[in-house]
Amino acid sequence: MRKILMVLCVLAHTVLYAQRKVEVKGKVLSADNEPAMGITVKIDGFEKISFTDQNGNYTFNGIDTGRYVLVVSAVGIKPQSRQIYIRPGGTVVPTIYLSENRSALEEINIYGVSNKYSKKSSPYVAKMPLRNLENPQSYAVVTKELLQSQVNTSFDNALANVSGVDQLWGATGRPGDGASYYTLRGFTSQAAMVNGVVSIASTSPDPANLEMIEVIKGPSGSLYGGAAIGFGGLINNVTKKPLDTIGGRINYIFGSFDQHRVTADVYGPLSKDRKLLGRVNAAFTNTGTFQDAGFNRSFFIAPSLMYKANDRLDIQLDAEIYQNKATNPLMVFLNRRRELFARTPTELEFDFDKSYTHNDVTFKNPMANIRGNAVYRMNDQWTSNTTVSFNQRKSDGYFQYVMFLQPDNDTLIDRFAADQDYVAKVVNAQQNFVGDYKIGAMRNRTLIGVDYLFQQAETHNSPYVLVDRINTAYDDPNYYTFNAAKIDAAIAASNGAETNNRSRNGVFGAYVSNVLDVTPSLHVHLALRMDYFDNKGTYDFDADTTRGAYSQTAFSPRAGLVYELVKDRMSIFGNYQNGFKNVAPIVQSLPDISGDFKPQQAEQWEAGVKLNLFNNLMVLTASYYDISVSNITRPESIERDGQFYNITVQDGTRLSRGVEFDLTTAPMEGLDIILTYSNNSSKLTKADANVNNLRPTEAGPRNLFNVWASYTAHRGLLNGVGIGAGVNHASENLITNSVPTGAFIIPAYTLVNASLSYTYRNYELAVKANNLTDRTYYKGWSTVNPMMSRNILGSIAYRF
Repeated sequence: MRKILMVLCVLAHTVLYAQRKVEVKGKVLSADNEPAMGITVKIDGFEKISFTDQNGNYTFNGIDTGRYVLVVSAVGIKPQSRQIYIRPGGTVVPTIYLSENRSALEEINIYGVSNKYSKKSSPYVAKMPLRNLENPQSYAVVTKELLQSQVNTSFDNALANVSGVDQLWGATGRPGDGASYYTLRGFTSQAAMVNGVVSIASTSPDPANLEMIEVIKGPSGSLYGGAAIGFGGLINNVTKKPLDTIGGRINYIFGSFDQHRVTADVYGPLSKDRKLLGRVNAAFTNTGTFQDAGFNRSFFIAPSLMYKANDRLDIQLDAEIYQNKATNPLMVFLNRRRELFARTPTELEFDFDKSYTHNDVTFKNPMANIRGNAVYRMNDQWTSNTTVSFNQRKSDGYFQYVMFLQPDNDTLIDRFAADQDYVAKVVNAQQNFVGDYKIGAMRNRTLIGVDYLFQQAETHNSPYVLVDRINTAYDDPNYYTFNAAKIDAAIAASNGAETNNRSRNGVFGAYVSNVLDVTPSLHVHLALRMDYFDNKGTYDFDADTTRGAYSQTAFSPRAGLVYELVKDRMSIFGNYQNGFKNVAPIVQSLPDISGDFKPQQAEQWEAGVKLNLFNNLMVLTASYYDISVSNITRPESIERDGQFYNITVQDGTRLSRGVEFDLTTAPMEGLDIILTYSNNSSKLTKADANVNNLRPTEAGPRNLFNVWASYTAHRGLLNGVGIGAGVNHASENLITNSVPTGAFIIPAYTLVNASLSYTYRNYELAVKANNLTDRTYYKGWSTVNPMMSRNILGSIAYRF
């Protein structure tokens, strides 16, 4: 009996002791309500330490009940402590908010082994905070860390890291659409968004102020309208934000072809209570050329202020000011009216080492962006987000065309030029209400928004004049006589009319979107937009007349489904997305045939898989898409009473289908890899007989492949030494493709790039070789554009 009693006493003591051992868990968020991963969490008096996961969660097991002090800390952040009482049955600690926002945590690199080339969430893609795994839309990001790893000074080159994107034209600076053109899922696109609002430039953005580039894929009319985006998707530049820690980075890059670039990034609190934060990014760039003439010189500055009025209200003011002076990049226009004699760049008797311009034939593209944003947390469920943006851009100077126009040869080339004076203004106001609430057991995230976009352009341009005609088959002496004085003389002698006009249009949009969590793993997305486009027409100052006024209304629905096969790790998704483009009316040759048209419509069906494994160390998006476009106008000839009339009908169609693969991974400490691949099949399925059933020239290369890997040692004798290498590949590109001309083919190419770097304390040294094998290659879109030969860059940076 005594033994039984002893056993019972031991068991009772064990049970009572076990009941005192409980679980403690909680969450750590940044100041801007984002999960803080990699934060050290400790309970004083215990040797156990926990680290927050990708969702900011931490857990302790086997903790005795009682009162304790819980401490959260990490290198570079302000430690915080909380008094907690651990009760029997377990304790959930109230959420701890850090003083630093998410950007600051990333800036001071608290995470150790992390995927620097990926972001797992975005507030802009869906216009609400949404994790990538919950979003049925494909998108890819290019982070500032990737740009630094590649010693990247060019926005155009940065986009080579995204599947399905390829540069067609570099920035021309010309009026209206002077920024670079890209193909995206087979359709043209330009970088026309900054922080989710319209911001158009006449040149490529300077990457100095970029936190990341978001490429949001597929028709996106339901959230972004149709005034500034293409059917293949949109490019949204996310700018750097003010931080509540003091720091910065100064960088000097220099290299081949007289390349010099100095950048500065300085940030920190401007008040003792850290309510007022500031940041300034600035850059000066000089780029020469591998040709006999040409340069681009620019200055860029971007100040930013953030005021945290209280726990509910944040106000941010941003500005971006850009000044430049540059020559015209060489773009050789092919004859579009007859069969081409040359079908590849090598068959053209053309010296691409010549620029066909002069260093005094220049243009300027000053630009200013001013944005204000206010985020007000109305309550625990609803947030108001208000943005007002003003953009002004200018094209001022000489713009030239180099064109093969002769009917019987591809050796005589015409050089045209004009003196341009163009100013455009854009005002975009956007109000969004974002809710996060439950109906029953089902979570809803709702977006209700309106926006207004106003655009005005005023043009005072000279006529385009033929300056000279030269023979490209030999070293024509007249080649060297082209300059600004010769252009001025040709304009003065011309009888052509100047262009003096002003165009205006406004777009009002209203949209609603909802993400319904049917279960914690099943997410249903629905969205609808109404867009009213009001074109005020173009006013001719000389004739005192206005023409082209019209209005159109479009509706754009969207639906998506996401199922997380493994919660927070793997999801499969499908979507239906819609986009639209306004079509202006025309005057038909017959009065009984209407010249009023409907907006073009693009419909996408897409399905794919997304992975986020090993705490964000491997991120993958792979998908198949099918985009069909309807309501395309095309010419048609009809017969009336024995006579033929040319009219325009709106029954044209087009298809674009493909697969895309975007992978970023950090498989071990110091190693970061990005790999992308895309295949696109595009065809005009009902169009003018000259191009029907052919691949559109804007579709670009059928296959694109990119890989970049960088490794930096963090310990041992090689501590701080880094190496990077990558490959860019594009298949052949049909830049002219019609029955009258035949096909002109830009050959496939593969570029090899490599870098070496060394980091010691706050200093960073790097050497980068672009086009290491000195491959001759071209891009284009009805043009032949020679690209830069091998160039070597050196980089010296200091971080503080």
